Amino acid sequence: MSMESSTAQQVAEYLLQIKAIKLKPENPFTWASGWQSPIYCDNRITLSYPKIRKFLCNSMAQKIKTRYSEVKAIAGVATGAIGIGMLVADALDLPFMYVRPAPKKHGRQNQIEGHFDPTAPTVVVEDLISTGKSSLQAVEALRKENINVLGMVSLFSYEFDVAAQNMQEANIELTTLSGYNALIDTAIATNYIAPEQEEVLKKWRKAPELWAPKS
Repeated sequence: MSMESSTAQQVAEYLLQIKAIKLKPENPFTWASGWQSPIYCDNRITLSYPKIRKFLCNSMAQKIKTRYSEVKAIAGVATGAIGIGMLVADALDLPFMYVRPAPKKHGRQNQIEGHFDPTAPTVVVEDLISTGKSSLQAVEALRKENINVLGMVSLFSYEFDVAAQNMQEANIELTTLSGYNALIDTAIATNYIAPEQEEVLKKWRKAPELWAPKS
C-alpha cells in the first residue's frame, strides 16, 4: 500500500470512527442544494479530537511542503476550514488568512480576513469538496488581490466528476487526503456498512442530483 492510499484509508477510518461522516442510505440527508444524499460529512468535528486533528494537520502540512515548496502563506475557506487551516499554517510556521464566501456587509467589508502579502504564493486549505464551487469562490477572491494561488488541499472529497471539471476550468490543482472511494472501501472492510449498501452509495455518487431513495 502506498503512503497516499495508507493516509486516505486512515483518514476515512478516523472520520467514520468519530462519526464526522454519517452513512444513511435508507434514511437520507437533504443538502442545502436540495440534493438527497445517503452521506453527510462534517469535518469540523475532527477539531474536537487532539490525536485526529494532529494527524490531519501533519498530513496536510507534509503534503503542502512536498508539493508546494515555494508556499509562503495559507488561506482557509470559511467557515469549515478555518480551524484546520490555522493548524496547518502553524505547523508550517506560515502566515494565515481566511476567506469568506462574500464580503462582510459592515465594518471594513472584508472578504479576506487577516494580513496578506500579494507577493506571497498561497495554498488554499479546505475541509470538504463537493462540487467545488464555494471553494473556487475563495480562490477567485484571492486572485482579485493578485495573490498567486499555488493549489488547494482538502481533507476529503466526494470525488464528483463535476468538481474535477470545475477545478480544471479554474486552473486549480486539487489534492485531497481522502475521498469517497477510500471511504466506501474502508466502511465495507470495517463492517460500518452492509455489502448491499455499497451499490446504493456508489450509484448516488455517479448522479447525486438525480438520486432518490427507494420508497
